[in-house]
Amino acid sequence: MARQACGAAVSVLLAVGTVGGCGTVAERRDDVRNTAAVFETALGEGAYDRMCAVLAPATVQELEQSSGSPCAKALSEESPAPGGALRRTDVYGNQARTVLSSDTLFLSHFTSGWKVVAAGCEPGPQQLYQCRIKGG
Repeated sequence: MARQACGAAVSVLLAVGTVGGCGTVAERRDDVRNTAAVFETALGEGAYDRMCAVLAPATVQELEQSSGSPCAKALSEESPAPGGALRRTDVYGNQARTVLSSDTLFLSHFTSGWKVVAAGCEPGPQQLYQCRIKGG
């Protein structure tokens, strides 16, 4: 299915600075990894409603607007592939990146916890990522 979000370049600037929010860097990294694991487990099980629960609000909105369907149906139509084994997690303040063997997830911290803002991302030139699932 051709979607407006497919192939859009996503430039993610992770500014190294003071770590905001609660918890140590290790605790925040663990929280990010846990959120990524929930997303990947739900994806592997085809539990698109659980995937939607860990997506950022703007990402859910973009999926629903571009597909004309509720989030879970939009994800099932998108048919994202599982990302594989965890390779690296970087946390910078309220932004994070989790690199898997065949995917990269970008996350942001909200009052409700860490949420996936972009998935299905592949690195491109000059640190730009092409993400199949992303917020507007």
